[in-house]
Amino acid sequence: MKKIMTICVILLSIIAVFSGCVEEQEPKQTEKTTEEIALEFMITILEKNLTTAYNYFSPSMKSQFIYDQFEGTWNYIETTYGDFESIGNTSESVEEGYDIVFINCTFTDDYFIIFKIVFDENKEISGFWTEKIDTINPYVPPDYVNLSSFIEQEITIGSEPWILPGTITIPNGDGPFPAVVLVHGSGPSDRDETIGPNKPFKDIAWGLASNNIIVLRYDKRTKVYPAETASDKNLTVKEEVVDDAIEAVKLLKTYEEVNQNKIYVLGHSLGAMMAPQIATFEENVSGLILLAAPARKLEDLVYSQIVYLSGLDGVIDENELLAINDTLDASEKIKTLNISEDEKVLNAYKAYWEYLNNYDQVETAKNLTIPILLLQGKRDYQVTYEEDYAIWNTTFYDNNNVMMKTYDLLNHLFIPGEGPPTNTEYMTPGHVSEDVIQKLSIWINEEN
Repeated sequence: MKKIMTICVILLSIIAVFSGCVEEQEPKQTEKTTEEIALEFMITILEKNLTTAYNYFSPSMKSQFIYDQFEGTWNYIETTYGDFESIGNTSESVEEGYDIVFINCTFTDDYFIIFKIVFDENKEISGFWTEKIDTINPYVPPDYVNLSSFIEQEITIGSEPWILPGTITIPNGDGPFPAVVLVHGSGPSDRDETIGPNKPFKDIAWGLASNNIIVLRYDKRTKVYPAETASDKNLTVKEEVVDDAIEAVKLLKTYEEVNQNKIYVLGHSLGAMMAPQIATFEENVSGLILLAAPARKLEDLVYSQIVYLSGLDGVIDENELLAINDTLDASEKIKTLNISEDEKVLNAYKAYWEYLNNYDQVETAKNLTIPILLLQGKRDYQVTYEEDYAIWNTTFYDNNNVMMKTYDLLNHLFIPGEGPPTNTEYMTPGHVSEDVIQKLSIWINEEN
């Protein structure tokens, strides 16, 4: 399977679709449990019988997630994590009236994936995605982390119905210390912004805490409440990103260890794109750190990524050309807002794109008076040095309130690499560059 995939697959998530309620059927005496059905479903995939597996999906699921997408998604998983090797423990729960089965599976490249399988009232699968992806080998902190120099506490941010779990990392000592809120990129990220074996937000949190900086990070709303956010036709990037970051800043204000005049927002990718808006809504933000900040529209980034990945091998085949054209068509629909009420385009409803159409992150940042630090890796194919950074540089090259720096060998995760950047390199274990951690630490600690 080649490189083409939707933005959700690029960010390591599987499309989830929930069908509406259907009339309950009379139970049969020999009726299988949802756990048994889920195991049968995964066994058919293990046996590489994807056609049979696909028939476990409900009609509503099939209408939203066609067989080619299912096959392409599964092939991408095996290309990325190795061959499907074994099926392990299962567990069950009920969420919003839906029966849920979690299945722990292992893959040959030393990964395990917990799949979340959602059943409708007919015991047909109406949702299927990855609940957790991790390497079998445990996280090993980078050399720049001093584990004895800080403590961590579990926290929650926000209020019902959007309470999010998180972690605050506090240096040892009396303080007060500068503090930073970490704001994720696209997709349903956890607090560590885990991508394969890599945890860039954990690297940053522990690296900054080793340099006397408090860091607050949290699981993203779309990670904690996937069904609710996926079905919300009024969801915008404000609810997805901005509101929860503001709640995190408010929580930091309640800590006596925090220097109240030095609270910063660090956004990565989509988080960096929305950071200027966060600062306009929250007056307690003292400065912004933008890592891999898009200057272009989100739909343009998606299109550019598809084109780039398709051409990596020097050949664009028929399927890749079809995906490129489909993405271009989707981009045009977004720009004109030619989207019906029930239609999803690039996995989002009309309200989401309408909000972004009215938002200009560069212009918003220009109107801020707080200091900004903008960092960019030159090996980033998702938010590029040639296009996005060039726009920021042209905008701020003579602005003394904005500091900018590039790194020749760093990718979108600010992890070092060599050669042309690819999406598969995110599956190679690494850490955020120590140069980046030192730059962040110096700027935060010295910024007045």
